Parts: sequence; structure tokens; C-alpha cells
Amino acid sequence: MPYPKGHKMKVRNKIVESAAKAFRTNGIHDVSVPFIMKGAGLTHGGFYSHFDNKEQLVAEACRYAISDTIALLQEAADQDKQNPKINTVIDYYLSPYHRDQTEMGCILPALSGEISRSSEEVRQVFTHELERMIAFISNLADIDASKGSALLSTMVGSLVLARSVNDPKLSNSLLSAGKQYAKELVMN
Repeated sequence: MPYPKGHKMKVRNKIVESAAKAFRTNGIHDVSVPFIMKGAGLTHGGFYSHFDNKEQLVAEACRYAISDTIALLQEAADQDKQNPKINTVIDYYLSPYHRDQTEMGCILPALSGEISRSSEEVRQVFTHELERMIAFISNLADIDASKGSALLSTMVGSLVLARSVNDPKLSNSLLSAGKQYAKELVMN
């Protein structure tokens, strides 16, 4: 009996979602194809009927994860009717919740260090997705792309450092300082 129409795409999407979650949490190189497939509830034997290689999956996972992050940030911005949308996004992005929920967080702080050693294909997709994130932040803040790049860099860098330290007080301080500076950047 043949699979219903759209089955292969649904399976592919499950694999991409599993990969994005795994890469956000563990990075690229520490995650195996069998681990990703198990996370999708599948056996690793079926991987190559959906992807040519792991690099192709990394590229797809980057696209998916940035779309997911933009949707999440847009939803947070739309729900807060009292504050400027960009301030709500900054507060969410640099929150203890986002810091601690790596599996669903932004992929930029999770993979930036590894991407520089990835294939040209992955770096090209990552570059495009980073540009898309900069455009989202710039449009939301009503600032030019240069200022949007600085704002996103401040947010990503603050989150990376806050996730890196083992002192909760310092981690929270890094998030607070990042929020303050990011909001000042938007106002100037």
C-alpha cells in the first residue's frame, strides 16, 4: 500500500525539526545522523532517501531554525501591546528562558563558531539566514541594516556569553547588560 500524498515531505520536515533541535543544543559536529533520525522517531537507514549528506541537512536546519525564531519573536512582539515591539523582542531574546531553552532557541549563537569551519554550501545558507534575521530586527526597530547588524550582534553576543559561564549571577548580569545596551542602541 503506497504512502499518502505528502508523506515524504512530512517525514523530511520531522528530520529537519529534529536536526534543528539537536544542533541548537549540541552543535553540528557532536550530533550524528542516527541521533537526529532517532529524535525524529525514524531509523537512520532512511536518511539518504531525504538528504544527500549531513551538510545538506545542516543547511535545511538553519533555514528552518531562523524561520522558527523569527516567528517566535514576531509572536512575542505582537502579544505585547504596551511596549515597542523591538523592546519586547530584546527582552525575550535576552531572557533567562531563552538562554536556558537551547533546543528551541535561536540557532545563531548555537552554531556561529562552527559555521566558519563548515562547507561553502552551509556558510552560504547561514549567511543568507543571518541577513534575513538582520532584516527582521532592522524592520522591527525601524533602523538601517548597519544598526540592525550591531543590534543583533549585541543580542547574540550577550546570549553566547550568558550561556557560556557557570555563575548564574554573572549570566543574568550579562543578559541585563545586553538588554540595556541593545535598547540604548535602538534609541540613538
